[in-house]
Amino acid sequence: MSGATAPYPSAVPVGVDPTRASIARVYDAALNGKDNYEIDRQVLAQVRTVAPQVNDLAWANRDFLIRSCRFLAMQAGIDQFLDLGSGLPTAENTHQVVQRVHPEAKVLYVDNDPVVLAHGRALLEENDRTHFVAADIFQPEQILEHPEIREFLDFSRPIALLQIGTWHHYLGEDGGEKMATYIDALAPGSYVSIAHFYNPGTPEHAELAAKMEEKFVHSPMGSGRFRTREEIQALFPGLEMVEPGLVLCDDWWPDGPRLQPLNLVRQCIAGGVGRKP
Repeated sequence: MSGATAPYPSAVPVGVDPTRASIARVYDAALNGKDNYEIDRQVLAQVRTVAPQVNDLAWANRDFLIRSCRFLAMQAGIDQFLDLGSGLPTAENTHQVVQRVHPEAKVLYVDNDPVVLAHGRALLEENDRTHFVAADIFQPEQILEHPEIREFLDFSRPIALLQIGTWHHYLGEDGGEKMATYIDALAPGSYVSIAHFYNPGTPEHAELAAKMEEKFVHSPMGSGRFRTREEIQALFPGLEMVEPGLVLCDDWWPDGPRLQPLNLVRQCIAGGVGRKP
């Protein structure tokens, strides 16, 4: 795949530079938000030439975040959440979902985009159970040794670690090793939730996934890899998968019956939740 060995493109934050696309702002644009620039909308426009429903990737990702967080707070009883690569605040953020179930639940957001941090801190300045930290989520040692994170979360107790719509922006081949570093630091009974661009492998899907990847990777954003089931499953090393396992995001405990078939784009993002025994 093109660019598969390139470094994570946002290791140096884009910040407020309107001439450079930002991962967070591109997602915001896909969710019809207002915190994005023309350069961010151009990324979606490029992908839309091969996948007109590209915005559905963001919506499937967001809906999976909401459902998996509701499960983790309500069914699994988790009251500590580490949301990595949180993106720009929008409706139904992680803390809003879980604190509706557990008002005392702690949520720590991590992102390295200064725009995200500014918006997030402004939104949450009155919520002492929610915190933002600036760090590179693809450097697990940096996250796990961060003093603010260690002070805010108790790693001796179960934590829900979220990588929702993040890891497809890492183009290296050592993702499983990096996720293992995270998982090794978690207490037994912790959970990991991941949503990721997906190449199902059938001819029709593989062609679409390859075209979308080509547009994303060679856009001003510079990332967006569509991995296979085996490659995504490798991001859950040593975990027991919660039923129904790794599936299309829309098939992970949907809120109701499906009245319309999924389009091909929505079949190109998968998600799952794993528990550390």
